Amino acid sequence: MKLLLEILLSIVLHPIAMILMWVHLIGRGDMSDGKKIVWFIVSIIWGLGPILYCLVAEGSLW
Repeated sequence: MKLLLEILLSIVLHPIAMILMWVHLIGRGDMSDGKKIVWFIVSIIWGLGPILYCLVAEGSLW
């Protein structure tokens, strides 16, 4: 049950955080386009971390 709750939290919170990061990233004038693209990709992959940690490493978030 706890694993299911952790996965559901990641599924709900990750898209919200990702969209907020993209909005902030677009508005930054001090970064090059290449760095922005890298952070764009990282933000997509980053959300898989908690789910993989719980499933593969048999960890728990709390």
